[in-house]
Amino acid sequence: MARLPRYILPGQPQHIIQRGNNRQAIFATDADYQFFRDAIVEAADKHQLAIHAYVWLTNHIHLLATPGREDSISKVFQSACRRYVQYFNQTYQRTGTLWEGRYRATVVDSDRYLLTLMRYIELNPVRAGMVVQAADYSWSSHARYAAGQTGLNADWLKPHPLYISLGNTTEERQVAYRALFGKPVADQELQDIREATHKGWALGGERFQAQIEALTQRQSASKGRGRPKVKG
Repeated sequence: MARLPRYILPGQPQHIIQRGNNRQAIFATDADYQFFRDAIVEAADKHQLAIHAYVWLTNHIHLLATPGREDSISKVFQSACRRYVQYFNQTYQRTGTLWEGRYRATVVDSDRYLLTLMRYIELNPVRAGMVVQAADYSWSSHARYAAGQTGLNADWLKPHPLYISLGNTTEERQVAYRALFGKPVADQELQDIREATHKGWALGGERFQAQIEALTQRQSASKGRGRPKVKG
């Protein structure tokens, strides 16, 4: 089945995944992560993409970000990924593609899924067996929100208003955010997130999906028989 056109909704958060070609490694050293960070931060500033959360794993990346323009995400990925391929190929004396085709992205119901999606993104290294807890992984947004980390790995992030609403002070927000990680993301939520991102559906309940369909004039969820839809 042909892939559906992406949603283009400035102001609405999106979950974005980009994988290495054939799941090959795209980062080998800290210098690689740092170069990619600099490339994507520069592109995000230029093309009005507010990045809220991230994790960069050995062979793929996740972002939770809100585009300010219709072309924000595409411009950022074109710029940052092209620069990184040039750097990577020169550094490791290789040629050819590095990324697995187009990035995948799905629009996100903020009220219902945003904080769950932040947990999903930052717990990726834990589910992969790379670390014991999210705080142990360097290349993610977790330390910024759970412990107030500053520096080049954190200062460029743009906290979403729902994170800000977790408390009246920085300390209150950090305590509340850490509490969210007391248990893993539920199996059903994992399934919903993965299915929406893989297939390009809107991540949210029926009401949100209907709103997205009205705005984009395209299908936002599976119409086939499956498990009952969750209202909300």
